[in-house]
Amino acid sequence: MLQKCEGIVVRTSDYGESDKIVTIFSREFGKFAVMARGAKKANSRLSSISQLFTYAHFLFRKGTGMGSLQQGDLVASQRGIKEDLFKSAYATYMVELLDKAVEDRKSNPFLFELLAQSLSYLNDGYDEEVICLIFEMKLLPVYGVQPVLDRCAHCGETEGHFSFSIRENGLLCHRCWSNDHYALKITPQTVRLLKLFYYLDLNRLGSVSLQEQTKKELRLVIRTYYDEYVGVFLKSKSFLDQLDRMRTVLHGDDSEQQNKTQT
Repeated sequence: MLQKCEGIVVRTSDYGESDKIVTIFSREFGKFAVMARGAKKANSRLSSISQLFTYAHFLFRKGTGMGSLQQGDLVASQRGIKEDLFKSAYATYMVELLDKAVEDRKSNPFLFELLAQSLSYLNDGYDEEVICLIFEMKLLPVYGVQPVLDRCAHCGETEGHFSFSIRENGLLCHRCWSNDHYALKITPQTVRLLKLFYYLDLNRLGSVSLQEQTKKELRLVIRTYYDEYVGVFLKSKSFLDQLDRMRTVLHGDDSEQQNKTQT
């Protein structure tokens, strides 16, 4: 039985000398794997559409077990991502994070749009770290966790100076700091961006330019929160951490740069 779908390749693995197992995250059917026979051959018609991050309309044959990929019409090859080490590393982490979050064969059009738009921004030259941070925030509810970002998680106050408490699962105002001496001290700009990244419609994202220090604070909050509440350990994360350290050395201190976000 032949079926069509609109999808993005989120995982590939070699199978034998010439075949590949391709995992597609689709709008219609959610995540599923298909066999792409001969895809490792340079002259294969499946070679270009079976690469990681590829966005296409796929035609596949559904069977009792794993289906087989028949053909595809390319929507976006994401060449800009594949040719850039940093963008490729961030995109790999993002698709792996999504892959771990979703079950097979469960359709989620919102998540599909989130992934498609995020990869499109990366491919178009947006700051890959900012896009990844937004992606991480928006994936939290999929993992079943929701930090308190619109008020103090302890007393409910909406005004004041805030830190971020892992223990209290969200923002902690200055009146309640004594409840968590290990709360992460962050600037008002970082507080605003955590809220923005969590609630923002990604299609409305304009230009974004952040200080390195602000990115560092966002990374600290989001990654620490993931470690505590999500607990997924990904190979791509280790490589990403190495790149983050490399980037910090290359950028140095740019604290005088303005934080700019437009939506």
